[in-house]
Amino acid sequence: MVKDGYWYGLPLVLIAGGLLGFWLRHRSLFLLLVTILFAVLACLVLNFFLDPERPVPDEPNALISPADGLVVQLVDEEFEGRPVRRLSIFMSPLDVHVNRTPIAGSITAITYKKGSFRVASQDLASIENEQNIFTVEGEQGVVVVKQIAGLLARRIVFWKRIGDSLARGERVGMIKFGSRVDVLVAPTVEWRVKVGDRVRAGSSILGTTTS
Repeated sequence: MVKDGYWYGLPLVLIAGGLLGFWLRHRSLFLLLVTILFAVLACLVLNFFLDPERPVPDEPNALISPADGLVVQLVDEEFEGRPVRRLSIFMSPLDVHVNRTPIAGSITAITYKKGSFRVASQDLASIENEQNIFTVEGEQGVVVVKQIAGLLARRIVFWKRIGDSLARGERVGMIKFGSRVDVLVAPTVEWRVKVGDRVRAGSSILGTTTS
C-alpha cells in the first residue's frame, strides 16, 4: 500500500471503530447506519491506495500499460508537431491508482500544466485538465505519458526526476481519487487492445513497438 493511504484511511477506521463502540452501548439504528458508512468509506480509501506487485511481461517489444482502468479512446493525432497514436485509460475511484512506465528508459522531460477538472472519461480531459506529462526514451523509442486529473482528483503525484533511469513497469507516481492516463507513441506501434478493454498497470500489454 502507498503510505499516503494510511494518512487517509486510518482516521476513517478509527472513526468507524469509535462509532461501533457507541452502537454496541446504545443500539441505535442511526448509529449503525453511520458506522457502516464510515466503514465502507475506510475500505474504499484503503483499496484506492493499494499497490500490488505485478508480473511485468518480458516480451522485448511490449508496451506496458501505465495504469489500471478502462481503455476509452484510441486515436491518431499530433503532439508537439509530430504524428502520434494516443491511447487513453480512464481510472475510476475503485481502480489501483499507482502509475508505471510503459517502457524501460530515461526520463527526458517533465511538464506540469494547470487546467480544469472535467470528468476524466471525456475527450477534452486530455487537453484541458490539469496534467503532468513525462517523456521516456529507451531502446523501444520515445513514449509520452500524461497523468491527467479528473473531476475528483486534484492531486497528481510524480516521484521521478529528469535523467532517472527506469525499468519497464517501474512505479513512477499516482493520481488520487479518479483520473485518466494517456499514452502517446509512434505511429508504427501496433495496438493489442481496443476501446472497452480493461487493463492493469505493469502487466497488461497495450501494443508492440518496432524498435
